[in-house]
Amino acid sequence: MNKPFTTDIKVLLPILIVVSITVGLLATINGLTSGIITIISVVALPIVYAILVYPIFGIGVLLLASNLMVLVARTGVNFPLGTILDALQVLLLFSLLLKQRFNPNWRIFDTKITYLILIWVAYNFLEVLNPEALSKLAWLYTIRSIAIITLTYFVFTRFINKIEFIRLIIILWLLLSFLGALYGFKQEFFGFSDSEQTWLNSDPRYSELYFINGHWRKFSFFTDPVTFAYNMAISTILSFTLSTIIQSIKIKLILWALCIFFCFAMLFSGTRGAYILIPAAYLLYITLNFNRKTVIVAVIAGTCMICLIIIPTSNPMLGRFQSAFKPSTDASFMVRKINQKKIQPFIQSHPFGGGLGATGTWGQRFSPNSYLANFPPDSGYVRVAVEQGWVGLLLFCSLIFTTLATGIKNFFRISNPELKNYCLAMTLIIFALNIGNYPQEALVQYPTNIYFYLAISLINVCFLLDKKTKIN
Repeated sequence: MNKPFTTDIKVLLPILIVVSITVGLLATINGLTSGIITIISVVALPIVYAILVYPIFGIGVLLLASNLMVLVARTGVNFPLGTILDALQVLLLFSLLLKQRFNPNWRIFDTKITYLILIWVAYNFLEVLNPEALSKLAWLYTIRSIAIITLTYFVFTRFINKIEFIRLIIILWLLLSFLGALYGFKQEFFGFSDSEQTWLNSDPRYSELYFINGHWRKFSFFTDPVTFAYNMAISTILSFTLSTIIQSIKIKLILWALCIFFCFAMLFSGTRGAYILIPAAYLLYITLNFNRKTVIVAVIAGTCMICLIIIPTSNPMLGRFQSAFKPSTDASFMVRKINQKKIQPFIQSHPFGGGLGATGTWGQRFSPNSYLANFPPDSGYVRVAVEQGWVGLLLFCSLIFTTLATGIKNFFRISNPELKNYCLAMTLIIFALNIGNYPQEALVQYPTNIYFYLAISLINVCFLLDKKTKIN
């Protein structure tokens, strides 16, 4: 199962000839669409095989697809691209089952995080029995994404078993983030493409949300400005953390340049909730690496931050940045506080919530006349509390607390400097995303949700690899 691919040109050439003739005949008889579908099928089969046999390749494909699917969708492709992502994750889960069947290794899953993830997934499945839920279809549509994405934690933990794999994944992560930032710059200085402008004009709500003070918020090739901003923020945190251990001046300068590049791209999104993530992560970084150097850098960075916050400006982008640190003067923040106050009695009287999918898109689609369907959660934590009750919120917060506690504990236990740095970066990213999950729904859109469970997995993987190195 681990043998490399072998290709005999004498076998490959006839296959290619047959495929070419078949595609040509289908295109001639049934039109171009049939030919394209055949090409896709021919390409898909080797990819499926590679994902099953070489799961690390599948993980790379998953990261690529989760980052780029929206870009493809906005070109007008009429195809359920979300289903492709579901299929990729199912294939990886199937590969995991095969691996555990023929080469079992359950010890790597023997952690508190694993048990809490299993409890969290089970709780979400049990929500189908929630008597307050008005629609089973809303539950079905919601559980599909929650369960599959959460279970990728096990895929990452099982198949990322070499430090070289971690390096590859991080390089791919930063490369995709760089492309995302670059595309955001393109939108800022050269405007939206025709297909993007058509998409923006397709719904008046987009103008209300994305056109602020005469300036369009940018979203790059992500689903929305929030997802774009949060990905730029965590990529900045990743780049900075890596730069603290890299010895090469050239690579260190590249990582610092990426930090600046990502931060500017984040500003183009106009997402105020993202602006606090980097300072918050750096505060945790200082706490875990308390020394004279980090304190000096913190003082300098803090001084610059204060100047940016208080300096008078007529620049709308800087003005929006400043408003993130003055919530009492922000009208939208006050509206959210009022909404959260109104929903508190419901949360307190419904320990298991109103059911998965009761709010947002699925609520409006499957139970449009319900009280929760038109309630805007505007927060990942509020959504959990409303849909899954305070019991669900307690479980979710327990998972996050345990993850962060494990990350900090492993950071101090790991001896290998490189693995220690990766563990720290993932802990800071999880910390930042969960701060960002309060003002926005930070963990529901691709690729942030994939990165979230990847980061949780790497916290354990780094410790396991370090332990294995010590034994050897």
